[in-house]
Order: sequence, then structure tokens, then C-alpha cells
Amino acid sequence: MIELINVSKYFGERQVLKSINTCFEDGKVNLIIGRSGSGKTVMMKNLIGLLAPEEGEILYNGRNFNQFTDKEKESIRSEMGMVFQGSALFDSMTIEENVMFPLTMLTNQGYDEKIERVNFCLKRVDLEGSNQLYPAELSGGMKKRAAIARAIACNPRYLFCDEPNSGLDPKTSLLIDELIIDITHEFNITTVVNTHDINSVITIGETISFIYQGNLEWRGNKDNVLTSDNEKLNDFIFAQPLTQRIREKMK
Repeated sequence: MIELINVSKYFGERQVLKSINTCFEDGKVNLIIGRSGSGKTVMMKNLIGLLAPEEGEILYNGRNFNQFTDKEKESIRSEMGMVFQGSALFDSMTIEENVMFPLTMLTNQGYDEKIERVNFCLKRVDLEGSNQLYPAELSGGMKKRAAIARAIACNPRYLFCDEPNSGLDPKTSLLIDELIIDITHEFNITTVVNTHDINSVITIGETISFIYQGNLEWRGNKDNVLTSDNEKLNDFIFAQPLTQRIREKMK
């Protein structure tokens, strides 16, 4: 479990995160949602150590990440997988080389062991046989699946996904959501997803933290996100015609 206790982050005099208290549970898909500029990306950067909060604690299984030694931080980062918004695959590398990259950087495995793991991960995301293709030869959805394969290559305990459905059509977005929740449950990963995709919110949000202007405005899950009496959350959730129609049918 990852816990945030009274976490605040400043950029100069501007407070971006304001005494955030929330947690991300093991074996679940934990969503961070909110409008652009709400602070959700800053929160994720604090979670993975790219930024450090000025106030509060980030606990990994009860231990304060920001009090770790450099060696301890290196150890916990080796247990993290990251899916970037734009996939961030290396254009000059094949898909096989992309997925193998973290294994080369973070493990002492031999080539045969690494290629076995690469093939397992590619098969798991339904990209079996794509080893020698380059990112430019893949569709947007295939690139996201390749990025997920790379993120799980080192068998992480923690998986972070930044807008994994950005730029994808609705059908492909559903496939990515299904893949994320399946992998989370299959490998008992603590998965944290930044998203503004309402379909993701109402289908895979096993825990949901709604951030509004740097505050944790609401916390719940996909089962009660459509029935909350929080006005700010409702303004966000029901801003789209689809969810407006859902609300009308619920009345």
C-alpha cells in the first residue's frame, strides 16, 4: 500500500497540493482524477520520487519514501513500472529492445533469461511476434500495449500509468483499461492511474481520488462515483453528454 499523509507541494509561493491524505491499495486499480491543472500529475511525480513534498509523508508499506537512503530509493524504484502518456518508446530500438531495456538496466539476467521474459510480456499484452518491429510500425494502441509490456518487464510491485488512454479511440481505450485491470489482479500490483477518461473512471476505478485545485475533494470508487452529492465531482463527472444521459436514466 502507498499512503499520502498531509502531503503538500509548492512551486515558489504557489501551493499545488494542499495537505493531501489518501491511499493506493495493493492489488487494485487506483485512479487519480481531476481537471487539467488540478495537481494530479504533480501528485504522481511525488509518488515516484521525481518531486519531493515540502510537507507530509509518502509511505510505502509504512515507510517514509522521502527519508529513504539513496540505496533504499534505488531499491524501491526498481519495483516500479511506468507507462508514460506518450508511451515514450525508444524510436531507434525494436519492440524487443524496448521491453528488454529495464531488464538490462536493473537486473543481472543473462540474454536467454531476458528474452524469455520479453516474450512472456509481449504475449501477455497480445503483441506476440512483434519483437523486431519498430515503434513507428505500430498503431497507437499497440504502442501503449508495448509500453505496458516494458513497464511490467521487471515484475513490479507498483505500476504507474499517466493518461494511458490519451489519444486513443474509445474501443482501444477499453482494451487498454481491460489490460490494466487484468494485469493488476493477476500479479497483485498496486496500480496508480492518472486519468480524465470518464469511461475508465466508471469501469476500472476500484479506488478513486478526485483532486480539485490541489485539494483531495472526494474519495470513493466506481460503484459510488455516479451517486455522490459532491458538487465539484459531479461537475467533472457529468460534463460529458454520455454521463449526462446516464444521470437522466438514474433519476
